[in-house]
Amino acid sequence: MSPSSPGLSLYELDQFFMEQGKIFQTLQRLSKCLQENGIDYAIVGGISLFYHGYKRSTQDINILLTKRGLSDFQKKMIGRGFLPMFPGAQKTFRDTQTNIRIEFLIAGEFPGDGRPKPICFPEPNSASIEVDKLRIIDLKNLIELKLASGLSAPDRLKDLADVQELIRVLNLPESYGEQLDNSVCSEFHRLWQGVNQSKNSPIIESPIQYE
Repeated sequence: MSPSSPGLSLYELDQFFMEQGKIFQTLQRLSKCLQENGIDYAIVGGISLFYHGYKRSTQDINILLTKRGLSDFQKKMIGRGFLPMFPGAQKTFRDTQTNIRIEFLIAGEFPGDGRPKPICFPEPNSASIEVDKLRIIDLKNLIELKLASGLSAPDRLKDLADVQELIRVLNLPESYGEQLDNSVCSEFHRLWQGVNQSKNSPIIESPIQYE
């Protein structure tokens, strides 16, 4: 369900932005289960944007695992509060208490169109930081993955918009792009210029019309 869906109530949005409600209930429960079972993970997607300072709503949870971590999750946690989203699903599950969708992304695979590219999903343990006792993908890797995804898949342009909003909200300098992979560096600069041109554009007021 998209944030603009009539089925998403104002109450649910309020709960989300207060870090409450079903999304955060599932996130806390899932994170605790992964940690208790020794499974390395990193929160990615819309929730990671939230923890990095760009607060937009999302209706599912994206988690980065290793292949072994996914296998351990399937063996230890299926039927214990989590089930496949549909018969045969290998990477998409749901919380049986909240019905929140959980999608796993696997280290070594590729964002966007899924085809080989210079940027792949990193190992969660080496590409995450701890925020509020949760493992969140670090900002550099988040931006690289978003850019690689948006550049490779026409249906993932929202990922480029997310980077643009991170630049705006965090006031990132243009020099931040220098630490990114060369394959996405120029796109970061393009987005940065777009953000800062809009900041510096004069506001032109329409003349008052008198009848």
